[in-house]
Amino acid sequence: MGPRVQIKKLRPDAVVPRYMTEHAAGLDLCAAIDAPITLAPSARGAISTGLAFALPSGYEGQVRPRSGLARDHGITVVNAPGTIDADYRGPVTVLLVNLGSEPVTIEPGHRIAQLVIAPVSRAELVEVDELDATARGAGGFGSTGR
Repeated sequence: MGPRVQIKKLRPDAVVPRYMTEHAAGLDLCAAIDAPITLAPSARGAISTGLAFALPSGYEGQVRPRSGLARDHGITVVNAPGTIDADYRGPVTVLLVNLGSEPVTIEPGHRIAQLVIAPVSRAELVEVDELDATARGAGGFGSTGR
């Protein structure tokens, strides 16, 4: 059994997220908006879900793009994955961007993103004068080949 997450509807038409299949990792988030919002190519928009969450300590909510919107229209989450911290209790808004070549209209109730509830590790940072050597070293972007 996973963590217990409390959810609050901030408006009556907000859709409580649900897993669409038995083994889905993400819950679908829906637009809770008063009227359709059209995103022109390269445009960004903040789309309300009409929901607030209380995640348990040690967990986060990861807001991720929906693959069908990305494939069909070039719609993705600007700050993917967006993070909902365990101590945040405000409204969840999804920041979408249209990377496609045509305008896309988001309708009230449309599934706009996925929410994955995931455990969080908090690291202990230790400042040192030198880091241990590895075969890769400081090789960055593309350094390991194609």
